[in-house]
Amino acid sequence: MRAEILSIGTELLLGQIVDTNANFLAQQLPTLGLDLYYVSQIGDNLQRLRDAIRRGLERSDVIICSGGVGPTEDDLTREAIADVLGETPTVQPELEKQLREFFTRRGRTMPARNVKQATTIPSGTYLPNPIGTAPGWWVERDGKIIVAMPGVPHEMHKMWEEQAQPRLAKLISGGVIFSRTLKLAGIGESHAEEALGDLTHSTNPTLATYAKSDGIHLRLTAKAATQQEAERQLEAFEPRVKERVADWVYGSEADSFPAVVGAILRERGLKLAVAESATGGQLASLITEAPGASDYFMAGYVVYSAEAKRALGVSPEILREHGTVAEATTQALAAGARQASGANVSIATTGNAGPDASEDKPVGLLHIVVDIGGRQVCQETRYSTTRTEYKRRGAQEALYLLWRELKRAA
Repeated sequence: MRAEILSIGTELLLGQIVDTNANFLAQQLPTLGLDLYYVSQIGDNLQRLRDAIRRGLERSDVIICSGGVGPTEDDLTREAIADVLGETPTVQPELEKQLREFFTRRGRTMPARNVKQATTIPSGTYLPNPIGTAPGWWVERDGKIIVAMPGVPHEMHKMWEEQAQPRLAKLISGGVIFSRTLKLAGIGESHAEEALGDLTHSTNPTLATYAKSDGIHLRLTAKAATQQEAERQLEAFEPRVKERVADWVYGSEADSFPAVVGAILRERGLKLAVAESATGGQLASLITEAPGASDYFMAGYVVYSAEAKRALGVSPEILREHGTVAEATTQALAAGARQASGANVSIATTGNAGPDASEDKPVGLLHIVVDIGGRQVCQETRYSTTRTEYKRRGAQEALYLLWRELKRAA
């Protein structure tokens, strides 16, 4: 079956946001047996939307839309679909009731314009949106399918995974598709694929790798007549995958890396402090993303100048001999942060994020030191990237080094 994706919103054409929805959906379609032939971006214009949908129905079996299902005047996806099919949207009382309850739970009244979000057409039904006010549409007519979902990425992802994908799977294959995700840290995508070897060529279950901001995600997907059979297939396949990448697997599905590291600290009764020069506070921010971080996170120090490093315990002799960016300086910072805060564990970073070299240290150099009760582990890394990405990747790598050393110390 042929599919195409329509990403809807003038902000996409103006470059104000990046079309991550189309990227996400394009990765999902192969497992359904759908061949993606076209991806289009259309502004909030009724005539151009009608043209795109009409053209899509002529050349594709499935059209997947994201965006334009909100309550405002320029949210026109529903209107365009209805116009092309020659059908009149009508308000569904039960859906309107759910929308009003959504607003009531938040102590607000529902604006009159939101009523249009409670409509469907005779050829369609709505897709529930438990985390937003924009239900989707599922439309079937003359052997064609139109799926319309919100443009807000986390709403679209949930609707796709819980509503649209299962319906498409059942319609296309007569069975179900069931997926699980494993999350890896401290390894790149190409090295992960190399470690997985022949498993990446498995046809059922399938295995795909995705580079994400928090590491590498492995998506394991099984097709079967029933969900029980699909789950059984994954139960047999997942241990084989884990065996190949055991050193890097930190969690699955909704697990976050900071929360996984935090759970280890909490379970062992350890307290953590960080001293950041290279990462500029991003490591502390990353660690404190986890709920309950106050249970184990003691303090975060951002120390850019030589004076600040001296104040945290780096001796003038070390600074004079090694400079502000060096392994010895980073070791002293880690020890100083641990002692000043009373923590058991500390992490320190120094480096040169650029754009210019300083103290004869090349742009992209990063030193990380993890100090667990006085036992220190040092790592030197080089990046060739922007200053912003340097800090983000440096914070992620520092957290990985901490996780690795905490596991070794168990």
